[in-house]
Amino acid sequence: MLQSGLIPADRLTYKYKNEIHANEIVLLAYYIASINIETVYHDQMKTVNPDLEYAPFEGICLTDTFEMYEKEDLVSKVLIDNSARRKRQKNLDIRVIIGNPPYSAGQESANDNNANVAYPHLDERIRTTYAVNSKATSTKNLMDSYIRAIRWASDRIKDCGVIGFATNAGYIDSNSADGLRKCLADEFSSLYFFHLRGNQRTSGERSRQEGGKIFGGGSRAPIVIAVLVKNPDAKQNGQIYFHDIGDYLSREEKLEKISDLVSIDAITAIDGWTTITPDAHNDWLNQRDDSFGEFICIGNKKEKNSLVLFSNYSLGVGTNRDAWVYQGNKKKLISNIKKTIKFYNINLIESEQPKIDVTQIGWSSSLVSRFEGKRKLEFDPVNIRQSIYRPFQKQNLYFGGGLTHRVGQMPQIFPTAEAENLTICLTLSGTKGFSVLISDLVPDLHLIGDAQCFPLYLYEETSTENKADDLFSHAETNTADGKYTRKDAISDAGLKHFQDAYPTEIISKEDIFYYVYGLLHSEDYRTRYADNLTKELPRIPCVKKAEDFWEFSKAGRDLAHWHLNYETVEPYKAKLDLGGKSLKQLEDKDFYVTKMKFPKKDQKDTVIYNNAITIREIPLEAYDYVVNGKSALEWVMERQGVSTHKDSGIVNDANDWAIETMGDAKYPLNLFLRVITVSLETMNIVRSLPKLDI
Repeated sequence: MLQSGLIPADRLTYKYKNEIHANEIVLLAYYIASINIETVYHDQMKTVNPDLEYAPFEGICLTDTFEMYEKEDLVSKVLIDNSARRKRQKNLDIRVIIGNPPYSAGQESANDNNANVAYPHLDERIRTTYAVNSKATSTKNLMDSYIRAIRWASDRIKDCGVIGFATNAGYIDSNSADGLRKCLADEFSSLYFFHLRGNQRTSGERSRQEGGKIFGGGSRAPIVIAVLVKNPDAKQNGQIYFHDIGDYLSREEKLEKISDLVSIDAITAIDGWTTITPDAHNDWLNQRDDSFGEFICIGNKKEKNSLVLFSNYSLGVGTNRDAWVYQGNKKKLISNIKKTIKFYNINLIESEQPKIDVTQIGWSSSLVSRFEGKRKLEFDPVNIRQSIYRPFQKQNLYFGGGLTHRVGQMPQIFPTAEAENLTICLTLSGTKGFSVLISDLVPDLHLIGDAQCFPLYLYEETSTENKADDLFSHAETNTADGKYTRKDAISDAGLKHFQDAYPTEIISKEDIFYYVYGLLHSEDYRTRYADNLTKELPRIPCVKKAEDFWEFSKAGRDLAHWHLNYETVEPYKAKLDLGGKSLKQLEDKDFYVTKMKFPKKDQKDTVIYNNAITIREIPLEAYDYVVNGKSALEWVMERQGVSTHKDSGIVNDANDWAIETMGDAKYPLNLFLRVITVSLETMNIVRSLPKLDI
């Protein structure tokens, strides 16, 4: 601000002494900031008054800005001058707030021991404004530090003023920030957003388009400069202006553009602002197709009485300690679990607080709560089962037993290791595109992004009172052990919805299940409703013609066949370079894989499997089958290898799964060849789907 030239030289001293304020909570940064401000001021004043005496900057406070407004200064008797500055600042009529607020929605895990501070008053303001106006199921990300900064700053300038923030750009188009966007449009008269891109949570071509990270290695998030204006004399609120910096720019090119533009006026001069009119969903960018709302929703947990296709669904299993509870080798898994249980139970006896030791245990809020409740952990071999961890990669999982952070509705979907079920797992992603994959095993939360899983069946524990009734119920099936009753997950209302659409057809709930799987692979559907699918769960249209319904349903069955049986389908006959040997001459050790790789970045027709084996003549069209932003083949390449968890040192070796579970050292090689087949067959089915005629 001092260097900007906005403050006239004859007003600079007054501003410096009375009207410029800064807060910093980290002591070293506080001193550095203070020295920087003082140095800049005196440099600016040299040209005006060379004989000016040194004047310390008294507008800086050692404080947590948010906490200043929550409670009184706890160290006022120790830092008397600082306390006086805090009180003075709080009482001032502040009209301009500028900054680069930190962004953190919370610690990665309880092991970080760095949870966000709670601010009861500020957080309540967010709940009664941004959260209340949101239609998102989860609004926990609204407690991100930078969103707190926006809420605090808007309240602090009251009805007149300007906020200038450089922050994470997520709130511009994320689903969870719809209520925030509504409030911004209501509270501010003019809103300017200069989007600097740089989202490195994307992949492939999209990542290259996003360009360089504005803060270098400091953040993978996209960045936006926002200037928010409250003008009480404005005739209309919510005038939103947006400017995108452009595709494929390096960090240096972006910074140069920012320096050249200097101000809002310069973007106005080049006619660079796009005016945004929010839609009914409070979307600003990539606005949804409203016709989407006419279709039946696949599921809805917020509006309990709405018409839905699936009566229940679940996120995948979130462990928050994958290294400990997932493993290719069952014996290693048992050893890891027993070690961490032993560490936990000793800690429970010896200490009042969880001991943070990332080599021994992965803490999460649920495990901390268990610890605080003085509840022991006990190993139970029944909790070991197979899981689908990532696309086309199975693992042994220790499920439950106090070591799964969030089980979701999985106990109703896969109550036992023997319970048969299918789930359509899908992800809503603004960065990697919509994705879907079927599973017959417990899916991990991050199977494909944050996986929402829609099952064919739901299981309920069988009670003695209703056993007799079950004998006469055609809609229910008891499991072999008699402990669970199995029901269809597709609702009766959902079945009727489709039966009414095709009154001459005999349609089952299973037919609808596979219709959904087929339809969600439709490139027509994904393209037409791309903006909807980044922000809300799919809605399922009824196609016009019954024959198209059956084509989608059959395609869904065929796709499910390839995606579920990928370990047993015929391997693609790619050329194998075995160093002059034949397959029969190779020993088990020759198939050991540590990391598959391409010989060159763009040479994807060849994969170096290991030192003994190279796969050649891979059809490039096989890479067209993409799951969660990456081709199925590249998922196999990434996951079939050896990885070491950096904190615990736990090694997970895909070759263990090959030998111990599959009984075949060649499994990783054959898996790659089989997934070529799966990919080619998938794309053949997808490209032959009927045109989406609704």
